[in-house]
Amino acid sequence: MNPVRVVLVDDQHLVRTGLRALLDRAPDIEVVGEAGDGGGGLAVVREQRPDIVLMDVRMPGGDGLAATRRILTDPTLTGVQVVVLTTFDDDEYLFEAIRAGAAGFLLKDTPPDALRDAVRTVAGGDALLSPAVTRRVLAAAARSPVVDPTRLTGLTARERDVLAQVGAGRSNVEIGQELFLSPDTARTYVSRLLQKLHARDRAQLVVIAYESGLVRPGER
Repeated sequence: MNPVRVVLVDDQHLVRTGLRALLDRAPDIEVVGEAGDGGGGLAVVREQRPDIVLMDVRMPGGDGLAATRRILTDPTLTGVQVVVLTTFDDDEYLFEAIRAGAAGFLLKDTPPDALRDAVRTVAGGDALLSPAVTRRVLAAAARSPVVDPTRLTGLTARERDVLAQVGAGRSNVEIGQELFLSPDTARTYVSRLLQKLHARDRAQLVVIAYESGLVRPGER
């Protein structure tokens, strides 16, 4: 099996060096490039075509959010996933990054094993949205809600139930337990929601659940 190819984008050289050292210890992960700002990161991504980009969002000389949008809307970069590197005071950035299509979020103090597992998770096709980060994202959404219930037109009652569970940050196993479904059936419903709602990944489903008014602040 080919290793997961990763590009690092962060304005702090020491952060990039530390991330590279942690990731290079895994035989199934390979860091293939790095950059110190969004513009440089975009250039490296276009050159290397990695599987995963670990992207800082606040960088002088190049906005990580803008770079994320350009990467994820570029038809020549289909298959490249962006994981945002953040701190917990970046709530608005988190929300905007999900809208831009980021597949996951990592705190910069994430433990080494969790960092490597996160890269594998996103490379395997799953969004990385921990309950702690979900709460932050939903809090940011609640401060400036864009309620549009028409987004859910065409969903069945069961699909709405599943979307509400996704919006609450629950896993497929937890959704199955809550709605008396098998994990595989819950996964099938989530896949159907992604298609119907034209969402890139599970993280965007969380935002849609909030913006449609299906999930409200404080509901879990």
